[in-house]
Amino acid sequence: MTLRPATIRKQAAKRNQRSVSLTVITTIMVVYSLLPLIWLLINATKTQEGLQTSFGLWFADDFALFDNIGDLFSYQDGVYLRWLGNTVFYVLVGAGGATLLATLAGYGLAKFAFRGRRAIFALILGAVAVPPTALAVPTFLLFAKMGITDTVWAVIIPTLMAPFSLYLMWSFANDAVPAEILESARVDGAGEFRIFFRLAVPLLSPGFVTALLFNVVSTWNNMFLPLIMLKDRNLYPLTLGLYTWNQQAQSVGGDVVYNLVIAGSLLAIVPLIIAFLFLQRYWQSGLAAGSVKQ
Repeated sequence: MTLRPATIRKQAAKRNQRSVSLTVITTIMVVYSLLPLIWLLINATKTQEGLQTSFGLWFADDFALFDNIGDLFSYQDGVYLRWLGNTVFYVLVGAGGATLLATLAGYGLAKFAFRGRRAIFALILGAVAVPPTALAVPTFLLFAKMGITDTVWAVIIPTLMAPFSLYLMWSFANDAVPAEILESARVDGAGEFRIFFRLAVPLLSPGFVTALLFNVVSTWNNMFLPLIMLKDRNLYPLTLGLYTWNQQAQSVGGDVVYNLVIAGSLLAIVPLIIAFLFLQRYWQSGLAAGSVKQ
């Protein structure tokens, strides 16, 4: 069947119209997403006075980015660096541990048949639906009885539980690790731990990196849990520390350091950007999908 030239032109016009609409919507979403970052970058170059007297989306007369960074590292005896170290520690132990546990559990649920597997899966789905804030107060009461509030463990232990990462690794392991490869390794006499670390882990690396990125971002930006668990400011992560600096302006006699809060917020997102750029080469999908003929 041959289409008429008029019909072809109408179809091409419709495609072009859809393409223009999609481009406009995409441009709006990109601007909307980048606008807070642009605001943060511009205002990190301003002094405290410049923040009050200049337009928010344009630079002030003075460029004070490096002065702000210097003051940031020296303010209150350099506690910002302490908060940065705490945040890195929480991410390494909490997010790293959560991703490892989710990978082990997801692989086990996907590749081993045992009683109660469906019940565990249903429990995981239910846990994904529960917001972390709903569990914060019960967790605080439990940790208070155990005597571990105002310690690093009060932040790390809840972070290790990542139901969404577990579900993600379970669903990814179902397709990424063919059962035939595992059976072949068992026939050759390989143990389960050797199979997991030598065969399964390389195949699970895209899912592992994805879960790791989710957990890193979640732990790095976590503020509510440390807010209710910690009193010692030397244990604060960056989010809670910057929040306390921001709240100083609301208290009588408190220092107004919005310029340091903005500069600290800008520096706080740099490690996340580096993590994304470093891990994106591992962020692939379907390494083993279709590798085994049916």
